[in-house]
Amino acid sequence: MIQTNRIKSVSISPSATLIDALKQMDAIEKKLLLVVLENKFVSLLSIGDIQRAIIAGKELTISITEILRKDILVANSNQSKEEIHQLIQHHRMEFIPVLSGNNQIHEIIFWEDVFNELPQAEATINFTCPMVIMAGGQGSRLKPITNIIPKPLIPLGDKPIMEWIIESFHKLGSRKFYASVNYKKEMIEQYFGDLSYDIDYFVEEKPLGTAGSLHLLLGKLTETFFVSNCDILIKDNYQAMLDFHRQNKNDLTAVAVVKNYEIPYGTLETTKDGILTDMKEKPSFHFLVNAGMYILEPHVLNDIPTNEFFHITELMLKLKNENKRVGVYPVSEGSWFDIGEWDKYNDSMRRLGLNNMKLT
Repeated sequence: MIQTNRIKSVSISPSATLIDALKQMDAIEKKLLLVVLENKFVSLLSIGDIQRAIIAGKELTISITEILRKDILVANSNQSKEEIHQLIQHHRMEFIPVLSGNNQIHEIIFWEDVFNELPQAEATINFTCPMVIMAGGQGSRLKPITNIIPKPLIPLGDKPIMEWIIESFHKLGSRKFYASVNYKKEMIEQYFGDLSYDIDYFVEEKPLGTAGSLHLLLGKLTETFFVSNCDILIKDNYQAMLDFHRQNKNDLTAVAVVKNYEIPYGTLETTKDGILTDMKEKPSFHFLVNAGMYILEPHVLNDIPTNEFFHITELMLKLKNENKRVGVYPVSEGSWFDIGEWDKYNDSMRRLGLNNMKLT
């Protein structure tokens, strides 16, 4: 019964839409689904399949059958447990379906059942990108706690949000970190001074917006680098983001969240003289929302004015108007954790399983 329920939780019909699949992945906190029709295996659908479809301009309302790949990895019931476990480990799969004759699902073997933990990001020698964290803001929306400690040190469980960000990149192989600081910078430097991360601090002497202080890194950064706001965490495949950025030869890539908004009412469409033309019952709309994480080429720093207030959205528009390449990499809503406001902070705590503390 337990195996049946677990198979059901990761199963999706071929007739489901891309947005259905995204919602299910977020609900079960997995990036892989089993496509099943009449209790028979059809294919596997990964978050990467959906991301590639969005990048290619596919609508989120299309059926997943339109994007299913043929080159998928499955096991068969004739293979030994050891062989199957090696497949899971080598390909770092969240689960692998084991098929018997006629595409019948014999069982599913989950990563955590074999290795007693959830699959973690794997360090790679290719992932050496520096990471820049914009940590100079006053966090006014998070008062009163930011009257005492700076926003980057607000705890999520047993460590502050800034440490979560650094740790997630450090696990992949990044070793060089930069932090733009201003408000209560001494507290930030003191906290991380006791840890082993290599962080260079550059001081924003006055508020310079979400990108203005990056001009201070001109000449220091000579390779592709990531930038993140200090109040967001994205749990997704950073290597895939970097590959997308490089393969498309982007000057800047913005990470975007696929947000789904549902209107809980029937909507009416009319002509200019008030005649009904169409009705839609509880329609939903999908948007790509700026997530607060970016990938930049070092030459882009030349496009940031010196010692002026300048938002990164202004930089994106400037590059676009100069016919430079600004890419957008989509991630699911469930991969994005925002602590910029109290309701979002408490929601992130809940979704991360950190309900032991609630700040309001």
